[in-house]
Amino acid sequence: MSNQSVAFKNFVDQAGSILKKNVPFLILIFLVFLFSFIAPNFMSFGNLRTLIRQISFAGISAIGLMFVMISGGIDLSIGSQIVFSNVLLAIMMVDWKLPPAIAIPLILLVGTGLGAINGILCIKLKIHPLIITLGTSAIFKGMGYIINQSRNIMGFPDSFRWFGQGYVWGIPVPVIVLVIVALIGSFILTKTYFGRQIFALGGNEEAARLAGVNIDRMKVLLFMICGFISSVTTVLLLSRVFAGQTITGQGLEFDCLTAALLGGVSFKGGEGNVFGLMVGMLIIGVLNNAMQLATFPDFSQTVVKGAVLLIAVAFDVYQKNRKAKETVARVAA
Repeated sequence: MSNQSVAFKNFVDQAGSILKKNVPFLILIFLVFLFSFIAPNFMSFGNLRTLIRQISFAGISAIGLMFVMISGGIDLSIGSQIVFSNVLLAIMMVDWKLPPAIAIPLILLVGTGLGAINGILCIKLKIHPLIITLGTSAIFKGMGYIINQSRNIMGFPDSFRWFGQGYVWGIPVPVIVLVIVALIGSFILTKTYFGRQIFALGGNEEAARLAGVNIDRMKVLLFMICGFISSVTTVLLLSRVFAGQTITGQGLEFDCLTAALLGGVSFKGGEGNVFGLMVGMLIIGVLNNAMQLATFPDFSQTVVKGAVLLIAVAFDVYQKNRKAKETVARVAA
């Protein structure tokens, strides 16, 4: 093979590799371009600010889920944790008359504790986190319904409204919180020894154990981080809705999981980054927002989001299989 042919083949391989790495970003650009024609007022400043605020709630929780997924686990109880925590927080401030300065730290502790329960059950029962968190999801949601007693809890201090409805220099507070959580999450994953341990755990659990990583402690800690971050979302959502309801947070894990897979967080663990996750979250946000503006029926939106999740999982499996084949080919050569 001539030098020119080799150079051309290398160029094609590199271009293909770059294209595959940026598929989510290209999809996002395509959707923005498409819906700018289909949906009225989609590109208006007011709608774009609304869109960013809409995705900030799920985006914050998705970062917590990403920590668990990179380690090779999964947490399907995020939405149910928020169902329970937002009702409990409402009860704290309305029935127990606790000020936000006391109620908010308490609910952050509760969220961390719910995550710890997930982690401890996983390591003690030695059952896959998907099954464990599916079970705890039903438990947490049921607890939320029990303590709510079919009420619409209202009457919060007016100062509490700022967390979900306030602005700083024209930027919604939930968006600022999302940026802060994303920066901290990215720093931990890319610049710390703890972050390297998370990737090692997801890449090969046995190798991580032999390298000295305390597997059980890591798993519990990661679920606690996920629970803590979801409780941050609880505070923002309750402040935004300004009423303690059992519908708040339901189904949030679906958007978080889809965004993570779209953004390159592998279902099998060992891969993922915050930038990709945010691109995936923007794709979900654009779909939700544009379909609402275009007055798509609710059932049609559900079908589209379900299809997107399947595509994201299929793409993740394809990427994993392709990398495995390339590894085998290099070893054979």
